[in-house]
Amino acid sequence: MKKGLKNVSFVILLLKMCFIFGQGTAAQKRIVIDVGHGGKDAGAIGINGIQEKDVVLDVALGILNLNAQLENHLEIYLTRYKDTFISLSDRTKLAKALKADLFVSLHCNHAENPNARGVEAYVSNVTSQNSKDAIWLAFRLQAAFNKKLGFESRGVKFANFQVLREAAGYCPSLLLELGFLSNSDENAYLSNVRNSRVIAQVILKTINQYVL
Repeated sequence: MKKGLKNVSFVILLLKMCFIFGQGTAAQKRIVIDVGHGGKDAGAIGINGIQEKDVVLDVALGILNLNAQLENHLEIYLTRYKDTFISLSDRTKLAKALKADLFVSLHCNHAENPNARGVEAYVSNVTSQNSKDAIWLAFRLQAAFNKKLGFESRGVKFANFQVLREAAGYCPSLLLELGFLSNSDENAYLSNVRNSRVIAQVILKTINQYVL
C-alpha cells in the first residue's frame, strides 16, 4: 500500500510540473537537478555519520534559492525537495516530461582509501547528440570547483549509470560527485551547511554560463 501511495504521489508531482512547464516562457532554460538518493536510500555515510542524501539536498535547495534571487533566473526543478525516495526511472521520467534542457545528478563519493579526494564528473558512455555539450559542461564544472573552492579534479569519466543512460538521449546529462565523505577534510567541508551554499553558487554560475 505504501509503495502505491508513493507512486501516486510522484504522478501528481509530475502532473504539477507539466502544468507549471506549460505556463513558463519559451526563452527560459529548463534545468532538472537530480538530488541523489533520499528516504530509505541514504547513499554514502561520512566518517562523522553524515549522509550523502542530506548533503546533496542542502546543495540542491541552495541552488534553487540562489536562482530565485537572480533577475534572469532559470527554470529549475528538483527530483525531490525533501527526504523522500524517488526511483531512478522516475527521476529521468520527470526530466523527459518537462522537456529539460539539462539534467544534473548530484552525489557524494566514498572510498576505502581515506586519502581519496576530489571532484568527479560522469557522462554517459553511450554517444548521443547531447554528448558534446555534456562533456563540455562536465569539464567546466571540474574547473570551477578547482578554481573557486580548491577541490582537486579527478577528471571527466564515462559510465553506464541508469540516470545518465536514460536521460542522455533527450538532453545533456551528467552526474557530479561533490567530494569524498570518507576523506576527513572533504567530509568536514561538506558537513558544514554554509559550505553547501558556496557549492551551490559554483554550480549555478557554471550552469548559467553554459545555457547563455
